[in-house]
Amino acid sequence: MAKRAFLIVLDSFGIGGAPDAAAFGDEGSDTLAAIAKSEKFSTPELAKLGMFNIEGVTCGTPAEAPTGSFARLVEQSAGKDTTIGHWEIAGVESPRALPTYPNGFPEEVIAEFSRRTGRGVLCNKPYSGTDVLRDYGEQHMKTGDLIVYTSADSVFQIAAHEEIVPVEKLYEYCEIAREMLQGEHGVGRIIARPFVGTGAADFKRTSRRHDYSLVPPKKTVLDFLQDAGLATIGVGKIYDIFAGQGVAETTRTTSNHNGMEVTLDIAKRDFEGLCFVNLVDFDMVYGHRNDVDGYAAAATEFDGQLAELLPLMREDDLLMITADHGCDPSTPSTDHSRECVPLLIYGDKIRAGVNLGVRQSYASIAATLADWFGISAEIAGRSLLPEVLK
Repeated sequence: MAKRAFLIVLDSFGIGGAPDAAAFGDEGSDTLAAIAKSEKFSTPELAKLGMFNIEGVTCGTPAEAPTGSFARLVEQSAGKDTTIGHWEIAGVESPRALPTYPNGFPEEVIAEFSRRTGRGVLCNKPYSGTDVLRDYGEQHMKTGDLIVYTSADSVFQIAAHEEIVPVEKLYEYCEIAREMLQGEHGVGRIIARPFVGTGAADFKRTSRRHDYSLVPPKKTVLDFLQDAGLATIGVGKIYDIFAGQGVAETTRTTSNHNGMEVTLDIAKRDFEGLCFVNLVDFDMVYGHRNDVDGYAAAATEFDGQLAELLPLMREDDLLMITADHGCDPSTPSTDHSRECVPLLIYGDKIRAGVNLGVRQSYASIAATLADWFGISAEIAGRSLLPEVLK
């Protein structure tokens, strides 16, 4: 029977501070503990798999007999952003942090971007994605100047109203920025942020966001799976995060719910290989907006769809659920938080209730995937399969 693996990244679903959280200004951050206090939070399926049995998790009730195996993963890469987190999940550790711009981008970068696009630039500061529309959206509509902003993460974000700058043209501007920002200014992602609305009171970002990531510096487990003739299916932002490298099939999604609907459809298909899913709403819609109840409700909704996915798992299927960083919505910061992440492993061939403790590197996931499919891959990490395989 063909082997399949489903890897679901709950974007920003951290489970408490990493050992070096203080160095990132994130001491005390705990995304899971924050949302678990909400009345909107109910995740019985995650609980059954062992989410609250993970070492260091201080909320929830541990399952008496978890159906999955579980671990606490500590990031080894020098960052807390989506790109570096996913690269490590896929087997590439990054010893150097990607560049960030707490004072905005250098004037020479902005001048060259303006020259190449033929448009002026507004803002050029770290900013909340919703606040920046409120403060600069109307000026953008009057002038046609692009809203460029960043955050505590390694991102160059470009916001434009869909009626002022057609989305395809915005994508072209992002491609220009991606071509420019390499080497010293090689930010992790260029992000297109199209929005709609008539004024500051009702501006709203649309689902046509698009990310332009750096190409990973080394081959990831996706490349090695593809080289072995196995399927590599991306759902949500996966194609964008890896700049398309190693992703043979992709489906863009409009929400967490839609992402899981796509995943459920894929689970009903015959294929051999990996389905790699990113559910970005946890981070983009709730974490960055400090919406504790919204984040909690999104976790509850995911748990309900997880209950639909589990019966679709076949005898030779592997399910892994994890995250790429934290984004504690209860702290004053609206940015990512340096946290450990959960790893839940489930399948008919996987032993139940194995406490894998604390593991150094998200790359354990990539190594486990390579081991599951029986392929050789020159990646970071150590496989957990020998400890959990029946």
